[in-house]
Amino acid sequence: MKRKIFSFVTILLVLSVILGACSPAATPTPPPPTKAPPPTAVPPTKPPEVSKITVGTDATWPPFEYVDETTKEFVGFDIDLMNAIAEEAGFEIEFVNVSWDPLLAGMATGQYDAAISAMTITEERLKSWDFSDPYYSAGQLIAVRIDDNTIQGPEDLAGKMVGAQLGTTGAIEIEENYTDATLKPYDDISQAFLDLINKQVDAVVADDPLVESFVQKYSTQIKVTGVPLTSE
Repeated sequence: MKRKIFSFVTILLVLSVILGACSPAATPTPPPPTKAPPPTAVPPTKPPEVSKITVGTDATWPPFEYVDETTKEFVGFDIDLMNAIAEEAGFEIEFVNVSWDPLLAGMATGQYDAAISAMTITEERLKSWDFSDPYYSAGQLIAVRIDDNTIQGPEDLAGKMVGAQLGTTGAIEIEENYTDATLKPYDDISQAFLDLINKQVDAVVADDPLVESFVQKYSTQIKVTGVPLTSE
C-alpha cells in the first residue's frame, strides 16, 4: 500500500514538473509610457539688416548715366552696372544726382559712400579714392558743327573756342596740351553742345561715347571730327 502511494505521489510530481515546463513564460509588464517633453520654442530669426549706401552720379552723361525724360528715373550703363553690383552684394542704393565738380568735392569729404559717373582713373584721383578695375575704355573726341570743315583734328583747335565740362579729362586735355585754344568750361555738358549748335563755341571735347550720343541726337547739326585724343 505504501509502495502504491509512493508511486502515485511520484507520478504527480513528474506531471507537475512537465506541466510547469510547458506553461508559457510570464510576459514582463511594460513600463508606463513617459510623457514626451514639449518642443522647445525656437525664437523667430531676425532678418539681416540690409546696408544702404549713397552713390553720387552726374546724370547728364549718356549713355553712362542720365535721367529718362519719361519715367524721371536714372538710367544708363553705369546705373545698370551699379544695380547689378548691389544685387550681388546684398545692399541697397540711393543714387544722388549731382553735377561733376561738386561730385568730386563730395567724394573727397565723404559725403557719398561711392560714385559711378564715367570717371577716368587718373594719378591725381588715385591719391584720394580707391577705384574698381577698369570696365570701359574711352577717349576724348571732338564734335563740331556739321557745316564746319575748318577743324579736322586737334591741330586745328588753335585759336578756337572749345567747350568741355569743368573738371573732366576733356577740359584737362585742352588746358594742358592745346594751350593755343581757349577753353570754355561748363557745369553741364549738354549746355556745351547747345552752345556749339548756336555758334557760341567752335568745338566740344568729351568722352567718345558721350560725343557720339549727342551727335546721334543732333545728327543734322553736329558731327564728329578726327580721332580720339586720349586713351582712358
